[in-house]
Formats: sequence, C-alpha cells, structure tokens
Amino acid sequence: MIMFERINRLFPVWAVLLAVIAAFEPQLFVGLKADIKTLLVVIMFAMGLTLTREDFARVIKAPKPIAVGVVLQFLIMPVAALLVSRVLGLSPELTTGMILVGATAGGTSSNVMTWLAGGHVALSVSMTMVSTVISVVATPFITWLLVGQTIDVPVLGMLMSIAQLVIAPIALGVIVHHLLGARIQKIESALATLAMAAIVLIIAIVVALNAGNLATLGPIVAIAVIAHNSIGLAGGYWLSRALGFDIRTARTIAFEVGLQNSGLAVTLANQFFTAGAALPGALFSVWHNVSGSVLAGYWKQRGVPSHGETSKASESLGR
Repeated sequence: MIMFERINRLFPVWAVLLAVIAAFEPQLFVGLKADIKTLLVVIMFAMGLTLTREDFARVIKAPKPIAVGVVLQFLIMPVAALLVSRVLGLSPELTTGMILVGATAGGTSSNVMTWLAGGHVALSVSMTMVSTVISVVATPFITWLLVGQTIDVPVLGMLMSIAQLVIAPIALGVIVHHLLGARIQKIESALATLAMAAIVLIIAIVVALNAGNLATLGPIVAIAVIAHNSIGLAGGYWLSRALGFDIRTARTIAFEVGLQNSGLAVTLANQFFTAGAALPGALFSVWHNVSGSVLAGYWKQRGVPSHGETSKASESLGR
C-alpha cells in the first residue's frame, strides 16, 4: 500500500508528464476517445467504493457547512467561469468548456488535498458526495442558463448521461463497499491509484485530440483555467471565513469549491459539444492538482493558530 501512496502523491507529475507526451505524440492517445466515458465510470465507481454509511449520516448531523460549501460550489465557479471567459474574449466553444468545468461537482482530489492540508476530511467527502448528486440536475441547468443563448445545450441528454456516468457507478460502489465491509479499507490506496490513472489518461486523450490547437489556444486557455481555479480557492476560503466558519472548515470548503470534477466536464464536452470544448477541462485537471498540492503544503506548514477556533459543526463532523 505504501507504494500506491507514493504513486498517488506524484499525481500532478504524472498528469503533466502524460499531457506533454500527448501533445508531442497525439497518435498514441487519439484512438482512445471512445474510452473517456468508461474511464469516468471507473473513477466514479472507485469513489463509491470509499463511501460508507457514516458519510451519509454526517450530512444529517452537520448540514450547515455542507450546505454552504455546496452552494458556494455551484455559485462561485459557474459565475467565475463566465466572467473569466468574457474578460479574456474566449470563443463560444471554449466558454462552454469553462462553464462545464464551473458547473460540475467538486473533484475527488479535493478530499486528498484536504487531508494533506490537515482539514476536515469527513466534511470534504460529504460535500463531494452531495454536490455530485446535485450535479445531475445542476450541471445541465447551469450550462443551459449561462451559454444556452449562444450554443445549443441538450439539457435532458446531459441529465441522463450524468445519471449514467456518475450516480449509477457511485451507487454500485456503495453497494459493493457494504457487501465487502472492512476489506475495502485494505485497498483504498490502490483504488486512489486506479482513479488517478484514469484521470491522467483522460487528460492525455483530450490533449491529444487538441494537439493541433495547443499552440494557438493553449496559452489563453491556461490563463483562463488558472484564474478560474484561483477565484474558486480564494472565494471558497474567504466567503467561508466571512460566514463565521473556523480556519480548518474554511480551508476544506476552499478545496471543495476550487477543485472540480473536470473529468466529467471533459466527458460531457466530448459527448455533447466539441473536442475544443474539452480543452479547459483537460488543462484544469492538470492545474488544479498542482495548485491544490502547493496550497495544501503551505497550509499544512502553517498549521492552525494555537488559539484555534473549532465550531460545533466541525466537532460533529470529526476529522
């Protein structure tokens, strides 16, 4: 298991490495476009395998921080995506890709970054779970609301696809976890590695599909993605603090807001829009793991002030 944990810590390195390889040798990955859906199902199934009944119970025990985190998730990120796209003058195609990233649920990497930063892992898992369920309706609706005037958004098709790609495999994973019980804990690191490999492969496929456009579109999309991610992390943290949450909770919410399920955004872009619309999601997958790792390391080093505040909601969530 130690080997898998070491591999998982190098997630950003693997993502950048395969993205570079895909950019220079796209023929290695372009033939795998049809497998993006399968890879996302693998990621969601792996996530479902890590969920327990206690994760669901926490939603009832401490709903306030979870509700605030999810609301900020679906408020800050879509609006930030639209504003950044307009400021930078992105095309409708790229704007749609940015909106898809902003309108998806929190990414599973937020749970890892929260753990590395010494945040509330239980809260992070609960927010990811709730936002993922809500995304079935929220993602297609928000996408339609923000870009439906300039591009055709198949809301019903997206809703059905998200249910199949996200809810079904997560539900199956939860059932399998219930049947296998504690035995799942022995392979959690391996499951994380499996999900990481699937995400990295998705990134490589999308980069390969857009290899011809990277020279012209890559820089501006990279700027948009970095700005989008930064707004999410900063907005999640400072708005949580303004609402009275303690530092650990605010850090946890920041990761949940700023780190997105970009794998889903990429899959939806390829299925319902264009390969170009998937480019923001692919670059976001790489960047948010880099920025998340750096921020987690910084916060871990700073720790929490010794006089530290601990809200009742945080105490009921535990670690």
